[in-house]
This record gives sequence, C-alpha cells and structure tokens, in this order.
Amino acid sequence: MADFAASTMDFTKVDFTKLQAKLSKELDEERYQHTLGVMFTSASLAMAHGADVQKAQLAGLLHDCAKCIPNKRKIKLCEDNHIPFSKFEREHPFLLHARLGAFIAESKYGVSDPDILSAIVWHTTGRPDMTLLEKIVYIADYIEPQRAKAPNLTAIRRLAFKDLDECVYRILKDSVEYLEQNPKDLDTTTVEAFEYYKKLHEKTEEMNS
Repeated sequence: MADFAASTMDFTKVDFTKLQAKLSKELDEERYQHTLGVMFTSASLAMAHGADVQKAQLAGLLHDCAKCIPNKRKIKLCEDNHIPFSKFEREHPFLLHARLGAFIAESKYGVSDPDILSAIVWHTTGRPDMTLLEKIVYIADYIEPQRAKAPNLTAIRRLAFKDLDECVYRILKDSVEYLEQNPKDLDTTTVEAFEYYKKLHEKTEEMNS
C-alpha cells in the first residue's frame, strides 16, 4: 500500500466548485461527467455506511484526475516523480492513472489526507482488506449512474447500499470472469482482492446456512 503522511487538511476550507472547475479542464467531457457521478455516488454510499461524506466526495471527484494523460506520459511522469509501478503496469499503462492520480491529487490539488489518496490508488484494481473509503470509491466507480454495460448492475447497485463487502465480492467476481477471457490483462492485485473477498463471502454463506 502507498505510504502517505498523516492528514493536515481542513475540510471546512475545501471549495468543491473551484476544484470541479479546475478538474474539468484536465478531463474530456465524458470522463468529467463520469467523475461527477462517482463523486455523488461516493457521497451517497458514505451517508449509507457511516463514512466521512466530504472525504468520499473528494476521493470520488479526484479518482480519475490522471485518466486523460496519454499513456506514454503516464509512464514518464511516474518515472520522473519516483512513483513505483510494476512490470504489469508498464505493459498496461492505463492502470497507472490510479497511482499517478494520487500523486497529482496531492501535488496539484492539495489533498494530504491519506485515506483519500489510498482510495484513489486502489479504485481500479481493488486490494485485499480495503478500508471503508477504498471500498466506497471502488464501488462508486463501478455503479455510478452513467455506467450501463457492466453485468448484474441493477443487483449490484442495490447491494451497494446494504453490504459493501458482498458488493465488492460481486464486482470483483464479474471483473475477474471478464478479464479471464484475456488472461494477459488480468493483474495479480485484482486476483488477490477477489480471493480475499471470496473467502469473506464463503464465510458469510457458511454462517448463514
């Protein structure tokens, strides 16, 4: 997990209107609209599950702040700023928008909160034993209102407001099944996350049987 310093942020001074205006210049229109959807969905999930709503909003707003940077530049920026990444990520550089996004959120948008930065890092692949905020942003990215192509989306959206762990399991299950069609595109972090949440799912099923 990325090692972020303790937060010194004053959330009462976060101007979301200014942040959105700044971010809108860095993303294409479709990505920006998706970002707003993730921000609002993250806030809604935070309300439902007792998380910090402002943190969820900010993580949702900035989760894709590096998404529209060309892939070759993503690699160069990571190298120039000593952001570690794997061989798999070098071969699949679109994944780098998560690690690079956390760096940009901190350096360009002034986000110092470690919970928010880690939620940005893991919003694409997930990881075993995610924090509450990490789960919220991971799920929000998958279910936000403009998403339409993912399988079982209606059921997953309903589940998101009832049981985060089970919802993460269902998303990872569908994601792994999809990626297994092209095994070279399946990264180990997603597999590890799936195995972790699969065990939680099986344990819950056993307890309820």
